[in-house]
Amino acid sequence: MSTATKTSSYRLRMLTTTAMLGAMAGLLMLIEIPLGFIAPSFYKIDLSEVPVMIGTFAFGPIQGIVIELIKILVKLILKGTSTGFVGEIANFVIGVAMVVPAGIIYKRHKTKKHAVIGMAISTVAMAVVGVFLNAYVMIPMYAKFMPIEQIVEAGKAIIPWVKDTFTFCLFCVLPFNLIKGVIVSVIVAIIYKPLSRLIHKGL
Repeated sequence: MSTATKTSSYRLRMLTTTAMLGAMAGLLMLIEIPLGFIAPSFYKIDLSEVPVMIGTFAFGPIQGIVIELIKILVKLILKGTSTGFVGEIANFVIGVAMVVPAGIIYKRHKTKKHAVIGMAISTVAMAVVGVFLNAYVMIPMYAKFMPIEQIVEAGKAIIPWVKDTFTFCLFCVLPFNLIKGVIVSVIVAIIYKPLSRLIHKGL
């Protein structure tokens, strides 16, 4: 088999795997679990970043972004949007904030240690981005569907320290995303190596 043929075959298989991981992530996005002890029920955790992170580690951060986009498109096709695309935009941006730093670190140093370091940094990055994105973009957009005062009150009912939009994001959204990041990272750390062998064996 010529080099050109091998390259073409690799790209085809990579695109196929990317599409499969994106579709899987989109399906996982439909399974949402509220964490009512830390955030109002309209904030729900899903494990859709697991396939995205696996694809990011396997192919790099650019493919991770592509898988993240496919995930959102699959979710919209299957379920549509109940938030005027606000939730989907937030999920995409926060998802990218999580997988890209980990993907960049792992691409430079492909060791388990650096994968763990990358996911730890990514979890913090996602949580921080989530605070500012929600405070200054998403919650104001959500105000078209639910008054900001009602959102803040929902947070205050769970965490008494919530006083306004920013403290809502600090005490509800931040820990919510940290918990999500830790769960996703632990799952990926456990299953990536076996799946990586299958993915690259096919490639």
